[in-house]
Amino acid sequence: MRGPLEDKTVTISRINSSITYPCNFMFIASMNPCTCGYYGSKEKECSCREEQIRKYINKISGPLLDRIDIHIEVEGVKYEKLGNPMPSESSSEIKKRVNCARNIQLDRYKKYHIFSNSELTPSLISKYCSLSSECNKILENAFRGLGLSARAYNRILKVARTIADLEASEKIEVSHLAEAIQYRSLDRKYWKR
Repeated sequence: MRGPLEDKTVTISRINSSITYPCNFMFIASMNPCTCGYYGSKEKECSCREEQIRKYINKISGPLLDRIDIHIEVEGVKYEKLGNPMPSESSSEIKKRVNCARNIQLDRYKKYHIFSNSELTPSLISKYCSLSSECNKILENAFRGLGLSARAYNRILKVARTIADLEASEKIEVSHLAEAIQYRSLDRKYWKR
């Protein structure tokens, strides 16, 4: 899985031949924090033993997790909230913002023959994800405090650039960076034990 995510190709080998196909895809996954599903829950106690939790979590390797741009933890929904939906942005409004951000990225990267922030190379990250000194300090503190890898550092910058694009902001602001950093919490909460 790591190879296709990073190289955007998949190779199938058989006895007599080997063939490589392009495979640029969006990887979306979900999992429980343990086999019973309640590890870390505020509502119900986990019934798993420590070694069961570790074995379950280790099914996803650190290097694979490092290649996933966004990790978020979703808590169970309480009954009271099911009948009372929170006011939120409509799907058509969200679609409008996403299309606007996509157009910004298409225009920004047209001479590089890439289509989105997720495809940025390290040199393009330096060019299009520059940070103010305040943002730099925040990212440095997060990098050290959370023990992030170089790969996670680049992914945070790409996600922050996307958040800025969704707000039609030319620069990555502190709020964009802070939100992107929040999306890297699970690898440190569950996998660094």
